[in-house]
Amino acid sequence: MNAFWYQVSTAFALALSSIRAHKLRSFLTLLGVIIGVSSVVLVGAAIEGLSNYANQTTSKAFGSESFLIGQILNVGKMTRKERAEKLRVNKEIRPDDLAYLRATTGGQMLYSPYRNRVDDVKYKELTFENATIIGTAAVLPEIREVITTEGRFFTEQEEQNRQFVCIIGTDIVAKFFETGSPLGKSLTIRGHSFLIVGVQEKLGNAGGRSQDVTVYIPDAAFTRIIGPSRSLSIFARPRPESGMTLEQGLDMTRAALRTRFKTRPGKPDNFDFLTPDSIRAFIDQILGVIGAVIIPVTMISLVVGGIVIMNIMLVSVTERTREIGIRKSLGARQGDILLQFLIEAVFMSVMGGLMGLAVGFAAAKGLSIAFGVDLEVTWFYIFLSVFVSSAVGVISGYYPARMAAKLDPIEAMRTE
Repeated sequence: MNAFWYQVSTAFALALSSIRAHKLRSFLTLLGVIIGVSSVVLVGAAIEGLSNYANQTTSKAFGSESFLIGQILNVGKMTRKERAEKLRVNKEIRPDDLAYLRATTGGQMLYSPYRNRVDDVKYKELTFENATIIGTAAVLPEIREVITTEGRFFTEQEEQNRQFVCIIGTDIVAKFFETGSPLGKSLTIRGHSFLIVGVQEKLGNAGGRSQDVTVYIPDAAFTRIIGPSRSLSIFARPRPESGMTLEQGLDMTRAALRTRFKTRPGKPDNFDFLTPDSIRAFIDQILGVIGAVIIPVTMISLVVGGIVIMNIMLVSVTERTREIGIRKSLGARQGDILLQFLIEAVFMSVMGGLMGLAVGFAAAKGLSIAFGVDLEVTWFYIFLSVFVSSAVGVISGYYPARMAAKLDPIEAMRTE
């Protein structure tokens, strides 16, 4: 064992001496590995950061303990045929159905109607185009995570009295109220004046669209200014005091709706529902596909780095042919020569990998600060980068090392 470690340490010292003798060439050789590893780390950090950001945004916009019931709900692409089939089979969710759910399961569940429409909002002479007008109930903040940074959400009394009050998103605040508080001011929606009683916290973008363009109004006011809808969606969650989980609450609601719609036992639900897990699974699926495509592409630079290392090692073997011959004539075995050159290749590759990790970490940190998104470097991508860079060193260094080990000592010593 001592002889083996002596052999390894000697080979390492010779490899390090060779790298020091050609610093610039060694650095340029490492550059391909550095770029490859830093690219993999940065892409991995971006994917993890986007996943965390999407999950946080989903939690804010959808809620972590709530679910949504509707006639057609889908987080992915749906063909015309699939949509037509759902329209044929699934029942419209009407206000009477909401009243039925509240009457049968309202002691353990919270329910809120949820309807939306894209429309213009006006304040004095200014117009905010394509705002999302949402008609809902006062209980929505207890179901979903609707947090107000100024003012409050509308009350049950205001809802029952059909008062024209609203809560607005930060993009609308920025458009209409650059200075001063919007509370107590009035917006105009479809010719009707709505008193601003609250401002929702900033949510950011999701699916390429800002979530801060919302205007929450009571459902009765929504019906009055826009008209009744053929079908609505329902946000729901178990009451905290019920002790039920989200899955138990969903099962209770599904059972009630199946009874309401006279769904036969064994038949699939004739309505749709969405949970936070289904949305997260869809997001993770998309990011997984992106990672499966982008990460192998970024690893091409590691392959290029391996080719560069192999090329330099072949040049090194040619330059040191006489040295190899002298070492062999003094008793060095093929294994000693093989180990020397292999360690040199692996050492350069691992050095490049570690430097690439440092560059990737720094780039991820810089981009996080610049764009306000937390790019998270995970252990998986660290291990992947180091493992691949080490493998590149072994693969690219083995052939030159083997060629050096098989040199005939007499012929090698004749080389000038």
